[in-house]
Amino acid sequence: MDDEIRIPNDATYAPISLTDLIATAPLASRILLGATLPGRVISAAAFGMYAGSAVKDWLQRQDVRWIQFEEEFGADVFRLDPMPEEERRAELPRLVARLEAGWTDERRPRADLARQVNRRLTDYIASITGQRVVTSSAVRDFGLAQLIFPFAMGVCDVISGDVALFRDTGVFEPHVICHEFVHRQGYWKELHAQVLSYLALVTSGDPLLEQAALAERLHRQLKVLSHDEHDAYHDLVEGLGAREPLTEALHQLRPPPSTYEGTVSVVMRTLYDQRLKLTGQNGISDYDVGFTNFLWTFSNTSWAAQDGSIARV
Repeated sequence: MDDEIRIPNDATYAPISLTDLIATAPLASRILLGATLPGRVISAAAFGMYAGSAVKDWLQRQDVRWIQFEEEFGADVFRLDPMPEEERRAELPRLVARLEAGWTDERRPRADLARQVNRRLTDYIASITGQRVVTSSAVRDFGLAQLIFPFAMGVCDVISGDVALFRDTGVFEPHVICHEFVHRQGYWKELHAQVLSYLALVTSGDPLLEQAALAERLHRQLKVLSHDEHDAYHDLVEGLGAREPLTEALHQLRPPPSTYEGTVSVVMRTLYDQRLKLTGQNGISDYDVGFTNFLWTFSNTSWAAQDGSIARV
């Protein structure tokens, strides 16, 4: 394909997160050296690198052809048909059956997996837009954001494209990586990240990537049906009758929160929900209710440019 755009993502190749360095250098300097000036110099230098990287990325993105979600899929953030509860419940055994039929215990090193996921996402978006947007495959294992958002699995700084994963999510990891890489591509809305990562992986032909997409869909249906209540969620997981590795993985996504996590999560979830709504989204519900409603709407829309059968189970 001749039409290709390369986003430099220079910040993602820095040894440590530039945003973390900007925030912590003055404090670290004060603790270690008893003076803030060296830290401020480092912080200023890091900010210069961060800003330079962001400007280069922004300039390259001016020629990107963006997916028009309603035209391509018949659905978008504010164009969603609610999925009936009986349909949600009927989907659970179908998802489990499909996961059981294609189950793989394979695991891949995160760096290799990130490259494979990034390549698949790039190919999928290009199949819709006719344009390859090539981005970094770099992933960090730590970011200060995990102290602020203990409920999150990963994060992407949409300005610099820096991605960090906060824990090993096992079977779900390809989807978690892909979700953050959608943001790196320039799609900042959470619903778009959920949908594009699912559709890219479930149509990949790679059993490991397909498995992650289906497991994520199952997880989100369980969250909706349990109304995100801890005990109800785990009861639903037990009622699936799924194989032990899948059952265990679903349980691990909703562990009992520590005192710190519980307190911080309640506050930060509320603030994060409001932030999403202020930026033209439905809120945290876009991760699960919105995501599953989108797939339901897409699968039942006859006029979408893309084939809705890929959203069916």
